Amino acid sequence: MKHYEKMLELGCFSIRDVEKLTGSRAAATSILYDYQKKGYIERVKHDRYVAISLETKQPVFSRYQIGMNLFPGAFISHHSAFEVYGYANQVYYEVYVTCESRFSDFDYDGVYYHRMAPKNGMDVREVYGVRVSGVEQTVVDVLNNFEKNAGLEETLRCMELIPSLNEKKLLDALEVYQNGFLYQKAGFILEQMNDIFLLPDSFFGECRKHISGSRRYLLKQKGNEMVYHGRWRLYAPDNVKKLTEKGVDGDAV
Repeated sequence: MKHYEKMLELGCFSIRDVEKLTGSRAAATSILYDYQKKGYIERVKHDRYVAISLETKQPVFSRYQIGMNLFPGAFISHHSAFEVYGYANQVYYEVYVTCESRFSDFDYDGVYYHRMAPKNGMDVREVYGVRVSGVEQTVVDVLNNFEKNAGLEETLRCMELIPSLNEKKLLDALEVYQNGFLYQKAGFILEQMNDIFLLPDSFFGECRKHISGSRRYLLKQKGNEMVYHGRWRLYAPDNVKKLTEKGVDGDAV
């Protein structure tokens, strides 16, 4: 257990990190093999390992800390970021990781890790020891493709837990995407929830400047409950907040 304490300090590490401790690649490889057999560490994916607590027999890092340590510059995003902030209505068996390095979705310790492609200018900060997208960035990221993320109902429930949003940070996050349909969706949904956020008219005016010239559907599933909102050129439920009154669905923890 000569190197175990240092591995505990690192939490997550690679063979190169262990090589720095041992002085040689051969010794590092041998120790990684030995420590895995003894249950001191586990392999997360390829060349990423996590230290295991001898008391709890669980990883010493949370799923979010593991995710942000998969690759340099990686950070937690989308619905998983809501979870980090404490704004999630449900906690799922999956973690969204935004990073430049490509990786295939994989499972570790019953949690699926999904890679999301980054965009230049995304707001990232550290919260509770975790690199995570900023709150406004997270809202925009999830609204960009909520049907492939948490779904609209869960997204709305998360947003209802956010105490406030900054107009400038929202517009900065929207500018990152340069997507007219996203301006439509964000403007429409935030306007319907503006009794919570109290965003100024200037924010919605700026969103309307960028919206697509075509009529769009908020949801791919086009049901009878859709009505046309001319201000946003969008077919959507008459009142999206009513969706949160429905029962909770999803594969949550």
